[in-house]
Amino acid sequence: MDEMVRSPRAVEAVVTPPGDKSISHRAALLNSIADGNAHVSNFCVGDDRASMLRCLRGLGARIRKHANCDISGSDECFEIRGVGLDGLSEPGTALNAGNSGTTMRLVTGLLAAQPFFSVITGDRSLRNRPMKRIATPLTSMGARISGRREGSLAPLAVNGGNLHGIDYEMPVASAQLKSSILIAGLYAKGQTTVRQPALSRDHTERMMGAMGADVVTEGLNVTVRPSRLKSINVNVPCDISGASFWMVAGCCHPNARVRVKSVGINPSRAGVLEVLQSMGANVRLENVVEEGGEPSADIVAESSDLVGVELSGDIIPRIIDEIPVLALAACFARGTTVIRDASELRVKESDRISATVDGLRRLGANIEETDDGMIIKGGAKLRGAVCDGFGDHRIAMTMGIAGLVADGETTVIGAEAASVSYPEFWDTLRGIQDG
Repeated sequence: MDEMVRSPRAVEAVVTPPGDKSISHRAALLNSIADGNAHVSNFCVGDDRASMLRCLRGLGARIRKHANCDISGSDECFEIRGVGLDGLSEPGTALNAGNSGTTMRLVTGLLAAQPFFSVITGDRSLRNRPMKRIATPLTSMGARISGRREGSLAPLAVNGGNLHGIDYEMPVASAQLKSSILIAGLYAKGQTTVRQPALSRDHTERMMGAMGADVVTEGLNVTVRPSRLKSINVNVPCDISGASFWMVAGCCHPNARVRVKSVGINPSRAGVLEVLQSMGANVRLENVVEEGGEPSADIVAESSDLVGVELSGDIIPRIIDEIPVLALAACFARGTTVIRDASELRVKESDRISATVDGLRRLGANIEETDDGMIIKGGAKLRGAVCDGFGDHRIAMTMGIAGLVADGETTVIGAEAASVSYPEFWDTLRGIQDG
């Protein structure tokens, strides 16, 4: 599917993105192995949701969607009847994680702890994303994991159970890697400690703690001991990654005011806000609340006079999903923006460094690819062009927002990729550009 986008005279919008994918996935997985019943509302949408629920149901999890829930008070809710730590069953066929790296890595951590054989796979893109980083620590805990290229690539075959705790120095700051180990650690004998080189999103340890797990965070180190979980109801805040597209649109369009409602602003995820503020963006928080240990707020973004920044080191894991759209913002900033230490982008759904540079350069940006990032010299006039989504939801949406703030008309090839995380994205964008 191709999508044509043009820049309107003004951008005035109130937007509600989908529920946060990271929190939704953890709420589903952890409540599936908890004791009791839970209701999860504002669950994320798109193909990744289907992937996680399909894998959990394949393991015997009891998950039912229903409308007009009296308990959650929402139009749509997922009721999860926990089976406890020992209630999952051996799947009769391979589990399919689709395009969802979060599903693949978190569920593999769960499979490593189960006393049965299982296989987990995904689509072509996911089968070529690195899995050795989770296989290595899970194997050291006692699981037997095999896969293509010596366990580096899916499909992964897992013989689990009888795990023991480990003290693991993480080679990269990755919430998916950390979460995979912590989930396995709920079942392992002794304690399991993960040591992060930098802060990564902390939804797993927050939710485990809220569910009664023996989990302790000390600086960058997280320790979990064998724990049973108690089911909790979760009202998922809106996804800050989905919100980032509209924030950048509000900042970069010359006549704009955008309110993005009920966005999760967990400090381990709010790096995109910090970066935009450091660039001089006119963004502010309103209606700040906290529920279930997760803070949320409305984010208001208005036309801004941006300046270039240097992004590297500890901030990178906290903005890794937002770097493509931040690169777009850098095109509108005075001076030069340098992004380093982001080589992780090369092993996402696409090579996001190459894909971002390709798309923005087609629009006229002065942007250069480096081994681990990019250099953007702001001030070049962006003009409509034909851009490729590269089968990657974040690249397709970034190019859509670029079309909203560039002169003329922009065509995004493969726009349907947005459905992975944000099925309503193009409908919302059409509504904004049509006033």
